[in-house]
Amino acid sequence: MKKRPGIVNIVRDFLLGSSNKEFLVFLFFLLLSGAFWLFNALSDTYEAEVEVPVRMVKVPRNVVITADPADTLRVTVRDDGFSLLPYLFGRRLGTLTIDFSVYANKDTETGYMPLADIQKQLGLRMMNTTKLTSVKPAGLGFTFNYGLSKSVPVRIAGKVVPARSYYLSAVKFFPERITIYASKRLLDSITYIPTEALNITNFSDTVSRPVNLKKIHGVKCVPSKVSMMLFPDILTEESFVVPIKAVNMPQGKVLRTFPSHVKVYFVVGAKLFRSVKPEQFSVTVDYNDLMAHPSDKCTLTVAASPHNVGNVRLDNAQVDYLIEQQ
Repeated sequence: MKKRPGIVNIVRDFLLGSSNKEFLVFLFFLLLSGAFWLFNALSDTYEAEVEVPVRMVKVPRNVVITADPADTLRVTVRDDGFSLLPYLFGRRLGTLTIDFSVYANKDTETGYMPLADIQKQLGLRMMNTTKLTSVKPAGLGFTFNYGLSKSVPVRIAGKVVPARSYYLSAVKFFPERITIYASKRLLDSITYIPTEALNITNFSDTVSRPVNLKKIHGVKCVPSKVSMMLFPDILTEESFVVPIKAVNMPQGKVLRTFPSHVKVYFVVGAKLFRSVKPEQFSVTVDYNDLMAHPSDKCTLTVAASPHNVGNVRLDNAQVDYLIEQQ
């Protein structure tokens, strides 16, 4: 309590000092000139862009909006600075409402609120001195249906590349299927819904993340976001010894190759190798090719291989042969 008079005296001495008096006078006139400048500035005419939220009302319970109108309008208004302040900071224009019962066309299952009606609704909320110079978008359209839907699977879209020596062994979505609402024409043409374009590269561990589904005009997806898991697997090179078979042999002739078997190399995911069998590979020699291009050696061809292997190659692409007459 004894310290307060000391503080008061210090403040008083500071304010009443000769040099400080000059500073206070300077500060007073500075504030006064700033106030005059601000007053003159706000008296001029300006344009300002204001965001107006959009909301649809009076939508029946049996109606599904399949393409929503824009959720925000960008409105440009012109007035003096004082009059623009309520638009910029007071939300004077409020929320624009679209009355479904007024603008919905039940025959085409579409709706549209024209620019004239938007301007009329906003004009009722503006001051008399304010001019509306532009509205973007210049109209609010939407589509709807009465619950017509179907279930479709989700598919991955975009660039998904694992790290070097890895491949993408599996992709899982949760849920795997979603419900889409649209017109009959659109429902008939859609067999799946892709994700938004992804760009996931250089990963070697399982990736788990939520992803948005691609937006298609006139189609509502429920849900609009799914969980995705990517499962990479390391690639390994393996091999099998496979018999060589002759094809297109004429009756009474037999083709013998030396050796009769060849080693087939291939690249496969480590987890998938157990499911790959030698019988799934087929290495052949075409008699017609031998006759068309006679040679001391015959050329081998990999005629069949499992779909889940890659980079299939032969240990020896040409072997000796002999054609015998039976």
